Amino acid sequence: MSETCTHDCASCGENCPSRTDPQSFLEPQNHLSHVKKVIGVVSGKGGVGKSLVTSLLAVTLQRRGLSTAVLDADVTGPSIPKCFGLKQRAVSDENGLYPVETKTGIRVMSINLLLEEETAPVVWRGPVIAGAIKQFWTDVVWGDVDYMFVDMPPGTGDAPLTVFQSLPLDGIVIVTSPQELVSMIVSKAVEMAKLMNVPVLGLIENMSYLECPDCKKRISVFGESHIDEVAAKYGLKVLGKMPIDPNLASMCDKGVIELFEGDWLEKAADLAESLPEK
Repeated sequence: MSETCTHDCASCGENCPSRTDPQSFLEPQNHLSHVKKVIGVVSGKGGVGKSLVTSLLAVTLQRRGLSTAVLDADVTGPSIPKCFGLKQRAVSDENGLYPVETKTGIRVMSINLLLEEETAPVVWRGPVIAGAIKQFWTDVVWGDVDYMFVDMPPGTGDAPLTVFQSLPLDGIVIVTSPQELVSMIVSKAVEMAKLMNVPVLGLIENMSYLECPDCKKRISVFGESHIDEVAAKYGLKVLGKMPIDPNLASMCDKGVIELFEGDWLEKAADLAESLPEK
């Protein structure tokens, strides 16, 4: 062992006898929780409908008789409570913090369920945000959950890195939009997942088309889709193509996303169900 050893083997290139394997950064679950499968919902940029896809996936699997939960890790831009119409604040006791349940029983934890005012900004630096995300996993009494969906913040910064390192992700779903720059954005998300040794389950394209209510013709408002090419390039599956649907936007605004009708994410739900339990 070197005289200047810091005992941090992860950042050291020396091959000394006392060298130890890098430690896992995974955080333990709350002792009253049993979450079977954890799936991250990721986007390389904001504004592509990641929170909408997260909500719809949770609703779709809940409708199949499975217990689902949503961990809203987008601490500075939380959207999940709004989608489900959740107004009440989360409560706690000596066992931990309890998630708020939606009308159909989906368990949700978000920073907006802890604030006095839902419009209050969360002006926190990275380490504090990372700490909150970890606490949503370690301190929340989730109970028995078949599927937890993590609405992750966009990009590849501190907050997404915290989710990748701290939560036992079974895989991620990448949400994209039909634009030319989608290939570059997807590549960043895919490469980050590889670095973290987390499998990419597939791609979901939001705002893929607009269907004319009269003639049913599909109109490519944001240009022709490139998702099939991108998926082929990285050897990934296309799990769904979602339309621009004013009804979905209205349901989110009204907090009644659990009433949505559509089968766009059934393929993604099938894949989620096929994942082996850890």
